[in-house]
Parts: sequence; C-alpha cells; structure tokens
Amino acid sequence: MMSGLAVTSAQAEDITLCWAAWDPANALVELSKDFTAETGIGMKFEFVPWPNFADRMLNELNSGGKLCDLLIGDSQWIGGGAENGHYVKLNDFFEAEKISMDDFAPATVYAYSTWPKGTPNYWALPAMGDANAWFYRKDWFSKPEIQEAFKAEYGRDLVPPKTQKELMEIARFFQGREIDGKTRYGINIFTERGSEGITMGATGALYAWGFKYENTPGKYDMEGAVNSPEAVEALEFYKELYKCCTAPGYTDSYMQESLDSFKSGQVAMAMNWFAFFPGLYKDEQVGGDKIGFFVNPGQNVEASTLGGQGISVISYSDKKEQALKYIKWFAQPEVQAKWWSLGGYSAHNSVLNDPGFKDSQPFAADFLVAMGGVQDFWQEPAYAELLLAMQKRLHDYVVADQGTAQ
Repeated sequence: MMSGLAVTSAQAEDITLCWAAWDPANALVELSKDFTAETGIGMKFEFVPWPNFADRMLNELNSGGKLCDLLIGDSQWIGGGAENGHYVKLNDFFEAEKISMDDFAPATVYAYSTWPKGTPNYWALPAMGDANAWFYRKDWFSKPEIQEAFKAEYGRDLVPPKTQKELMEIARFFQGREIDGKTRYGINIFTERGSEGITMGATGALYAWGFKYENTPGKYDMEGAVNSPEAVEALEFYKELYKCCTAPGYTDSYMQESLDSFKSGQVAMAMNWFAFFPGLYKDEQVGGDKIGFFVNPGQNVEASTLGGQGISVISYSDKKEQALKYIKWFAQPEVQAKWWSLGGYSAHNSVLNDPGFKDSQPFAADFLVAMGGVQDFWQEPAYAELLLAMQKRLHDYVVADQGTAQ
C-alpha cells in the first residue's frame, strides 16, 4: 500500500519543462538528471520542432494552459509573456535566493530577462546564449590546388572571411566548382518564409551594414533608419548572395536545411546558430578537422543576429515552487559549467570568463565575440505580426523577385 502512495506523490512532484526540439534540449535532459538526484523532483519534457514551436507554445500560453511549469521561451516572447501575465516576475525570488543578474553576460540579461527592455524587471533567467554564425569546409579550404586557384583569382589567401564582401567572393569561388569528383556550391543561407528564417538570415547582413529599426531607441521613428542607403545595400547584397552562390532548390531553408546541405557535402559554407556547432564538430562525415567556424563578418560594423532564450516560470502552473527550485539549481556556477560541457551555451560570467573557456571548444572564442555584438528585433507583444510582415517582404524580394530592397 505504501509503495502505491509513494508513486502517486512522486508523480505529483514531477514538473514539465517546455522547449524546442534540438541538440541543446537533449543536453538539458542529461543535465537535469542531477537536479532530480538532488531534489527528488522528477523532470518531464515537452520539446516541439522549431517550425512549430512558436505557434504551439504561444497558443498554450494564450489559453492559460498548464502543460508547462517551466518554459525556455524565445527571447522575443518576453514582452508578451510579461504584459499578458504568462510569466512569473522573478525579482523577489532572485533577491531572496541571492541570484544576481550581474553574474550573467549583460547582452543576455538585456535580451532574455528584462521587460521593459533594459529595466531591472526580470521575467526569465538567461538559459541559452546563442547567435547566428558560420561554419566552413576547412578540408576544402586547405587543399593546395584550391588555395592556388583562389589566390590567382582574388590576389589573397583563402581564409575565413573578415567582411561580408569577402564572404561573397569565397562563395562565388566555390559555386559550381568540382571537388573530389563532385559539383559543389558556395553557401547555404536562411530563406525560410513560414516562421522567422529569412529575417534571421538577412539581418546578419543588415546589422553588419549598420541597419537600425529606429533612429532614436524606443521612439519607433523608423523612416530613414529602416530604409537607409546602408540598409538597402545590405538587403541587395543578401539577395545577390542567394542568387549567385547557393545550391539549387533552397528557397525555404532554415536550421535543418542548412545542416543537411553542409553534411551532404553540397556547400563550402553555411550559416546557423551556435547551438548546432557542438553536434557539427562531432559529426563523423564533416566534423573534426574537416570543419572550421567563424563569427558573422562585419562590413561597416561588427554585429551578429541574436538567438537564445531565457527560462521562465509559467504563471498558470500549479507547481511554481518546484519550478523555482529548478531555476535556483540551474543558476549555480557549477551547474552552468556542466551545461557548457554537455553542449548547452551558458550565459554565466563564471563560465564565459574562465581562462580556459576560449580553448574549450573550437567555436568558443567566436561565441564570445558574437555575444559581444549581438543585435535583435523588437520584443514588443506585437512582435509576431511585425515578424510575419517582415518575413513576407524579405522572401518576396530575395527569393521571389518581387519589388525592390527600398
């Protein structure tokens, strides 16, 4: 009889964490076993594929659902999460538990935790630092005949690009080139229309040219900022990069298509989130000494498109106390160090400022550079409608040849 009761109470103690289905989520399952061992609180997980993640979770929140006790929600949901009462405000909890936001990288606190932006009002703990960056076929770049051909054509050594224009030159060079008996292509870039893909890709060029959403921060004065000459030039560049140098058929490409094109040996370079780099480096076909990584190249400024998420407690949960225990546990420096070692991206200063961090992975130093220059779109509750409009306009122009960059 007692054992039956024990099972019931154990299940009552389980909490559910919701996130997207991707490599870091698998790492978090592994990490969370330590939490259960320490506290006796069981962990359940609900992981949704990225293309469906926003629809599924925002519907869950808007209906006051109790599926998730904890949510690693996308950074741009923070405005809606706060204003619509979906997320628990964490200030009192942080104060009581001596959790200081000063212990986390400032860019991540600003992006993942604060609403209104930049105020000391916290709705999440930075959980997963991320930015859009690049990887390339180091083995192809280092072939002597490729090196010679590139130098003959461009008068410089073939090394990872330092500017967006160098990126295009390298992509052009590889486009249609035969390597090891197969035709290869230059580059894979994000073109996906349905969720957020082409916006995340194109802003990598826009931010590098110095694009801004408004002239005065917080004033929404977009005229002359969004359509500046630099912004127009950057978008024209992204379209040209798509037309000149991608493999055929990638009209709706996002995270998975980028990985597929690279792993199948189609392209010399591809963009994607740092989140995927540990898995790529371990890949038997294209990892190890065959792959290299580089941060998003600047043009007029050094800048990277922000990814990443904070972890929030859902206000509709019946298990807020247990959920807060998880956040307290997750915030500890030693847990954050293990998170990084398993393939998650810690935003904790004790991990990022560790003298050994830069050499701990071949992409670690690039990650620090990227997170020092991340930019993001607005996180206002209306972000979703704005994003849909941007997605349509960018895709119509870049992929479907409708309209102009202006």
